[in-house]
Amino acid sequence: MESNGKIRVLQAIRQGLIGGGESHVLSLVAALDKERFDPVVLSFTDGPMIDRLREMGVTYHVIPSMRAFDPSTWKAVKRLIEEERIDIVHSHGSRAASNLLLPARWSKRPMIYTIHGWSFHDDQPVLQKTMRIWSERVLTSASAANIAVSASNRDTGVRHFPGFKADVVNNGIDRKRFDPQGHFPDVRKELGIAADKTVVGFIARMTIQKDPQTLLRAFAELLRTQRDVVLLMVGEGELKEEAVALAKQLGIENEVVFQPFRTDVPALLHAMDIYCLPSLWEGLPIGLLEAMAMGKAVVATATDGTKEIVRHGENGCIVPEKDPVALAAAIAALHLSPDEMARLQHAARATVDRQFSQESMTRQIEDIYSRIISKQPSNYHERHNA
Repeated sequence: MESNGKIRVLQAIRQGLIGGGESHVLSLVAALDKERFDPVVLSFTDGPMIDRLREMGVTYHVIPSMRAFDPSTWKAVKRLIEEERIDIVHSHGSRAASNLLLPARWSKRPMIYTIHGWSFHDDQPVLQKTMRIWSERVLTSASAANIAVSASNRDTGVRHFPGFKADVVNNGIDRKRFDPQGHFPDVRKELGIAADKTVVGFIARMTIQKDPQTLLRAFAELLRTQRDVVLLMVGEGELKEEAVALAKQLGIENEVVFQPFRTDVPALLHAMDIYCLPSLWEGLPIGLLEAMAMGKAVVATATDGTKEIVRHGENGCIVPEKDPVALAAAIAALHLSPDEMARLQHAARATVDRQFSQESMTRQIEDIYSRIISKQPSNYHERHNA
């Protein structure tokens, strides 16, 4: 159905916390051409993303569930699709897609699936990995279109699934919100961090994927020779308590500032000098792009998605995964060379301006929406207007 000539798109995401996928949805919803598209958002948990949507005046729904392929949600999702007179279902991530697949099919709406990193990884037990590969094959084969946020994600799909096809649409950043020339609250003053300290920052969920333990061990290594540095770690997750305990065990708790999840990400980034992302895997990390948009020097691990953004020595530093010594050395090199840090900071911002803008991302996705609508049967809109 097109209401007042507009295509109604349901943006579905697994949770209302603000991580990479959720930030992507917020950016997309904000930048969609409202003359052509009318967004509605579905989340399977409440959280700060829902607060942002409320402030933006965007229609949203929460259907509580923490499970993939959760049959208890499917009737409610189908009812939502039909009552909101949705034209296209756009699922972000495998958990959301698993709970939209059948409701979309029952409602005869096409589903688009954006892959924000695959749910299967080499470090998983064989049975778990096998089941997740199977579920991803089901989701991708049943979707009207697949979107990969990085070329490496697309290539992984090609290797695993016969006939797999996906449009590559890189994540994009709102350069007005993440503007290093903007005016921000003084986070350093708020947290008692001296102005002359080098602040190494981490803003991410504290999960196995993001590997906060390696960053803490690297920082302990760094402190053997450098004392005018502070580590600011922002986020929650199943490894938060373990990270706090590890900082105490390493004897660096006085040099590490832990903060809970916060929504003032631009202000937090403004307070940092070096941004670290020690992930074990990534799709195309939005947090890294946000840091680069704010003109931060970045040190990140050699995951597929990250290597599509960061070119070592040109716009940031790449180090091996789970290597605290290499990570400490990269941070120290930037800390001890302000000119080199400034060069990489400038190059990082230029990279986002050139390749990863919110506007470019959104226009590409709008083109996919139009393509999908054009392929629907001739009675498609008449049926949904009934």
